[in-house]
Parts: sequence; structure tokens; C-alpha cells
Amino acid sequence: MWWEASKSGFGIWDLECEIFPMRLIVAITGATGVIYGVRLLQRLRAAGVETHLVISRWGGRTLLHETNYSREQVEALATEVHAPNDMGAAIASGSFQTAGMIIAPCSVKTLGAIAHGYGDSLVHRAADVTLKERRKLLLSVREAPLSEIHLENMLKLTRMGAIILPPMPAFYINPRTLDEVIDHTVSRMLDQFGIEVPGTHRWTGEMGVGRIDE
Repeated sequence: MWWEASKSGFGIWDLECEIFPMRLIVAITGATGVIYGVRLLQRLRAAGVETHLVISRWGGRTLLHETNYSREQVEALATEVHAPNDMGAAIASGSFQTAGMIIAPCSVKTLGAIAHGYGDSLVHRAADVTLKERRKLLLSVREAPLSEIHLENMLKLTRMGAIILPPMPAFYINPRTLDEVIDHTVSRMLDQFGIEVPGTHRWTGEMGVGRIDE
């Protein structure tokens, strides 16, 4: 996936160069569903997108509990990796150009911190920068049931321009495996950034009949 500088109007680039690699920040926090962040990194790597990864302390703990991936294996999928408390990292500054940020999964603690400008970690600070620079911020919030506080924080951030995209399964694709459910949700995240994932199931308007698995 590439940006054409002459068409996008994005950022301060050397206009003598025609194209630049797309750059996204990816954060994995401590909510359940860490596989969404892993699959997101896999798809972005395949698409040729430059990724800057931050895994929170509890995101790393959840990774070990929910998957067979090690932290090192997941970090190897990213272009650059930043320590969760490194407030001097490039992504902590608005002068570092990116197309936006995806937090998947996004814990409600992270949601609340971002909604109220409490930047005590690099994840929170990078999200704050994304908002203030009017770049795209996508939060894949994972919690159930949702309290009034959670809903108010999501509404507040939506009004600021953030995209709230919880990892909700789409059954119209008639998934046979959990991988299909995960892939479809990740493809919907990437749709928000104009990144096409080959093989994505999309609604065509044609009604079929349900699968009957023997």
C-alpha cells in the first residue's frame, strides 16, 4: 500500500519523490482479543505498510495467556517497536508523520485515558497526538457489558473524530472457523484506512441459505 504525495495532500513530504510507504501506529493493550492485534500486524506487513508497534504491559501478559505467540514473534512483525513507557519515542510527537493509529484490542482503561487526555504511557500519548493532529484513530474496544462510563467515553471520542470499531463478528459471511471471524473484523479495520485485504468477504446483496455442516 502506497501513498501518492501529489494526490493525497498528506503531510510534509519531499515532493520530488512520487510515492512513500504508508505508516501506521499499532497498539496492543490488555483487553481480551489480543489475536486481533497480531492478525492486524500480519496483514499490514503483507500489504507493505510501515508499522510502529507498542504493546502495553498487560497487552504482553494477555498475549502469552491467549495465544501461542511470544512477544518477540509479534514484535518481529512490526517495522519498529517502541517501549510502552518511552515518552521520547518518535510516535510521541506530532511532527512524526503517520496515517493514523489502530489500538486492537483497546481496553476500557485505555479508552478512558484517551478520552480524558491522560497520557501516562506511550499508547495514550500516541493516541492523543493522533487526535490533535486530526489523523485517523481507530479503537477496537473489547468489553462486555458496557457501563455508562464506557459508553460516554466512546461517544466523547467519536465526537472528536475517533472511530470506535469493536470486534463484533459478522455472521452473514457464514464463517466456518474462528480465523474467518478474526480475518473479517481485521479487514473492516483496514477498510477505514483504504487498505484492501485480498480475499475479504463482502456483502453483495445476494441472499443465500445458511450452511448446514455435517
